[in-house]
Amino acid sequence: MTCFIIGVSGGSGSGKSTVTEHIVNAIGKDKVVVIMQDYYYKDLSHLTLEQRRKINFDHPDAFDWDLLKQHINNLNEGVPIEAPTYDYKEYIRKSETMLIMPAQVVVFEGILALMDNELRNLMALKIFVDTAPDIRFIRRLERDIEQRGRSVESVIKQYLEFVRPMHKKFIEPTKRYSHIIIPHGANRAALEMIVARVNAVLNNEQILLETDYFDEE
Repeated sequence: MTCFIIGVSGGSGSGKSTVTEHIVNAIGKDKVVVIMQDYYYKDLSHLTLEQRRKINFDHPDAFDWDLLKQHINNLNEGVPIEAPTYDYKEYIRKSETMLIMPAQVVVFEGILALMDNELRNLMALKIFVDTAPDIRFIRRLERDIEQRGRSVESVIKQYLEFVRPMHKKFIEPTKRYSHIIIPHGANRAALEMIVARVNAVLNNEQILLETDYFDEE
């Protein structure tokens, strides 16, 4: 089995999850599985909580790339995986895993989804969600407070020390690898084109991928 792998990248809070959710709903949940790069943060249980809080989680070294690539390759070959789960409050990997079965379409979503050359070579479609920094910061602030138990002060400190400089150094440059660039987060024209291209492949139709830039006010 060789599946249709889609990479969805972009900065934290850019709207990647909205794009992924639309793809899943439009193609069909029975045909798509989603792999989140956040599942693959390295386990930091050997460090104290205070030490964990100082880790730069927006740097490529924060992720377990070997396990991630192994799992993407397994799904591409039709082999089920036991994906890790992560405790974002304690910064450690949980003991529980998630059984993920192979599917026709695999969506790999993450801030650095387009960074690794081996993974890019597996992708049939590469998407970069390009959203203004102020919007991304507000979304990250809301998420980290509501879902990850962070304080406003800690989110701002992390953004200034790690998120913003890492976006410029590592995330933004991967835009050049994308087939489709979506500004302002998700928009209807881009989403319709993405779904059409995936359906064309699933229906054994010939398609040509070139870099597209969708702008919709």
